[in-house]
Amino acid sequence: MKIAFIGLGNMGGGMAANLVKAGHEVRAFDLANEALEKAAEHGCSVFGSVQEAVEGVDAVVSMLPNGQIVLSAYTGEVFGNAPKGAILLDCSTIDVATAREVAEQAAKHGYEMVDAPVSGGIAAASGGTLTFMVGGSESAFKRAEPILQAMGKAVIHAGDAGNGQAAKICNNMLLGISMLGTCEAFAMAQKLGLDPQTFYDISSVSSGQCWSMTSYCPVPGVGPTSPADNDYQGGFAAGLMLKDLRLAMEAAESADAAVPMGARARALYEDFVGAGNGTQDFSGIIRTLK
Repeated sequence: MKIAFIGLGNMGGGMAANLVKAGHEVRAFDLANEALEKAAEHGCSVFGSVQEAVEGVDAVVSMLPNGQIVLSAYTGEVFGNAPKGAILLDCSTIDVATAREVAEQAAKHGYEMVDAPVSGGIAAASGGTLTFMVGGSESAFKRAEPILQAMGKAVIHAGDAGNGQAAKICNNMLLGISMLGTCEAFAMAQKLGLDPQTFYDISSVSSGQCWSMTSYCPVPGVGPTSPADNDYQGGFAAGLMLKDLRLAMEAAESADAAVPMGARARALYEDFVGAGNGTQDFSGIIRTLK
C-alpha cells in the first residue's frame, strides 16, 4: 500500500518506520529537515510538501501537534490532492470538536476518515506496540484497521467520528489523576517511615494497585524500569500530559461534565510545567511532593 505520512516527530517517526517494516511504501513529509533525514534512513521517500506526499496514495496518516494544524493540513493541503479513494487517518491528539469538524469536511470532499489517537508513548511508537482508539464509521474503521495494526498492538473502534479523541482524553485525564495519587501515596509513606519498596510490595497487590504504580512507578528502583530510573527523562513529557488535561477540561465544559479531580490535576501540572519541567516525564511531579 502507498501511504503518505505527515508529521515525523518523536511519535510519527517511529510509526512511519513501522509502516515501512510492514512492507508499505511510505511517502513522508515534515517541516523539519532532520525528521525527513531520519525518515529516509528508515526507508521512507521524503517530499517537500504535503501536496506532493499525498499524490497517488492509498492512505494518509497524520501525527500533528494540535487541532488547528490538523484542520489546516487537511482542508488546505490533503483534500483535493489525495485521491478520493484514499482513507484518511489522523493519529494526533486534538480536541473532539475539531476532530469531528475535520471528519465532516472530509466526507463533504468524498473521503472516509478516522481519528485514531494513540496511547503508549515514544517507546511503543518505535516498537510498534501502540494502542489506537479509533473514531469513525464502521467502513472507515475496517479500511484503517490493517494500517493501524502495522503500528500497534491494539486497535479499538470507539464509535463515531471524534470518539477516538474522547476516549484518549478521558483515558489520559484518568492517568494524570492516578499518577498524582500514586505520587502522593509514596511521598506520604516515606514521610511516615515506610520503605518505598515495602509499600510497593503491599499496595501493588492490594486495593491501591493501579497502572501508575505497577507499570510506571514514580519512585526510582521500585517496580519495573520506568523513567524514574532515568532521572525522569524520556517517557511521556509533563508538557504533553498538561496538553491532554487541558483538552479534557475543554471537553468537560462542552459536555457539562463534572471533573473536579481532573481540574485539580490540570492545575498541578500547570504549576509543574510552569516551573520549567515540561520536558520531564510526567511522573517527575513526585519531586514536588517530597
